[in-house]
Amino acid sequence: MPEKKAPLSRSEMMARVQSKDTKPEMVLRRGLHAAGFRFRLHARDLPGSPDLVFSKYRSAIFVHGCFWHGHEGCANFRIPTTRREFWTEKIFRNRERDLSARESLERSGWRVLVVWECATRSISVDCLVRTVAAWLQGIEAGAELTSSGLS
Repeated sequence: MPEKKAPLSRSEMMARVQSKDTKPEMVLRRGLHAAGFRFRLHARDLPGSPDLVFSKYRSAIFVHGCFWHGHEGCANFRIPTTRREFWTEKIFRNRERDLSARESLERSGWRVLVVWECATRSISVDCLVRTVAAWLQGIEAGAELTSSGLS
């Protein structure tokens, strides 16, 4: 009989969390690339290193995980019950950093779209790509795409 593996410790689980090439990001990247859009990835020369940069449209897209970026009102976000103070502070700092990067990009003339993880889970890939494509080709300065649509 095979040996049963011990469950991962919290530290081991957190060490496995990716910051780039996440599943929600890959879903969006593949769909947009298949639709003919070309982009740069994780542009370190721009504030916040946006996940996708469309120089042709002077637009940047951040793909945010609902938990890590504190997506208010989302079923995928809640502060853990253990070490509540630590997590509250961490997520607050993440949100502050996100806002600062977004404002800096917008002051520099960039359009910014935040695509939340919940949108990549609840909206079909075709609909997701059409929505993002319409935003890219439009004139709206900044927006967020959630499971309930573009706002």
